[in-house]
Amino acid sequence: MCGRFSFASPPAVAAGVFGVEASALGAPRYNIAPTQQVATVRWHDGGRCLGWMHWGLIPGWAKERSLGARLINARAETAAEKPAFRAAFKARRCLIPADGFYEWVHQGSAKQPYFITFRDGRPFAFAGLWERWSGEGEAVESCTILTTTPNEVVAPLHHRMPVILPPEQYQLWLDLDLRDLRLLQPLLRPHPAHEMMAWPVSRRVNDPRFDDPACRAPVTAPG
Repeated sequence: MCGRFSFASPPAVAAGVFGVEASALGAPRYNIAPTQQVATVRWHDGGRCLGWMHWGLIPGWAKERSLGARLINARAETAAEKPAFRAAFKARRCLIPADGFYEWVHQGSAKQPYFITFRDGRPFAFAGLWERWSGEGEAVESCTILTTTPNEVVAPLHHRMPVILPPEQYQLWLDLDLRDLRLLQPLLRPHPAHEMMAWPVSRRVNDPRFDDPACRAPVTAPG
């Protein structure tokens, strides 16, 4: 799964990678947690548009907004068929910018968090789905992160990892005129392990109130 991630790349760098305006990217984030607002990139009016969405997809048919807290991730293998995700998989796909994510490993009675990122530190995009929901007197746009089987870096830490799309496939993922959704399945695979690395970090990342560079700084012993 993916339950926390970071997106703190320099705006000029991230804007070039995702094809959006640097001024729209906002402040660096080091500890993004479910139900918070996250940056998303989607196709709108003939171009890429950066916006902000609630992390935790709320299906249009949901009676309560709270359902989104249980839908922060969607399995890539089944999302196209699951009632909560199939409409979004067909017509509302997005990129979710990041530059790393966290997983936790049991160590005795505690869990040790790890930060996983690219070796060169570049920003990347999770494959995402989004929805519009109206209810309780409000309208909400929300999203979820697709997950797949882990590569060799992530496997010792968790049995799932987020789908990381290669930049040359961004436009295919965002192409809502695509009718043969089978063409998307080859994109939803583990990212090559040789480009990634992981290290233990302080347990301060367990608390979403902490959102600073120390959350992903390496530690040499359980934090």
